[in-house]
Amino acid sequence: MQKVALVTGGMGGIGQAVCGQLAMLGFKVVATHTPGNAKVSAWQDFMREKMGGGAGFTGFAIPCDVADYDSCRACVETVEREVGPVDVLVNNAGITRDMTFRRMTRADWDAVIDTNLGSVFNMTRQVIDGMVERKWGRVINVSSVNAQKGAFGQTNYAAAKAGMHGFTKALALEVARYGVTVNTVSPGYIETPMTSVIPTEIMTSKVLPQIPVGRLGSPDEIAALVAYLVSDAAAYMTGADLSINGGMHMS
Repeated sequence: MQKVALVTGGMGGIGQAVCGQLAMLGFKVVATHTPGNAKVSAWQDFMREKMGGGAGFTGFAIPCDVADYDSCRACVETVEREVGPVDVLVNNAGITRDMTFRRMTRADWDAVIDTNLGSVFNMTRQVIDGMVERKWGRVINVSSVNAQKGAFGQTNYAAAKAGMHGFTKALALEVARYGVTVNTVSPGYIETPMTSVIPTEIMTSKVLPQIPVGRLGSPDEIAALVAYLVSDAAAYMTGADLSINGGMHMS
């Protein structure tokens, strides 16, 4: 039976690449997106190309506020009803509200914690029981190199992304005996719309010199790692935090 993969933030740079990779592996792929997202049509075209679908292909794209528990519950109920039970969950949705801590407001803190970390609970809670009952499942949490090393102006983001791996380790212990694995992927600087806003002079003088391989990563490289983690070949890997950052931070 064809497995179902649900990717939050599936229309961003990394999320779209992950969706495409999982589609090519034969998964039914569902992407969540913020209500009113204008990229839905472009994402469907991308998925049609990846899946070799004809003009009648309809990508599974579902609006969801991942920071809201009830919205996540409704989202998963829709997926299970219209597509099937969720076998793979990729918690990829994330935002930034960068500023020094002394300038940060409670709203800036809450927005990032709720979207980047609260969403991991909100979405995983909806699917974990089914994975345990079926004795197979994959949960992959997309964190960040900045959770591992810290980053100036990102106390909210670093805290949320570091919290994701604490969640990974604890849940991995609880569900390992049921054939369910939980892992974290921690990308470095990846060539996405989020990094494209970094001024060129900052990129060349501050960012790239920190990366031993001398370039940004590509979303496809992150997607390839996710593809391994969802495979049966990765059944013995759980509770891990896998760095993919060009050597920027080694632990």
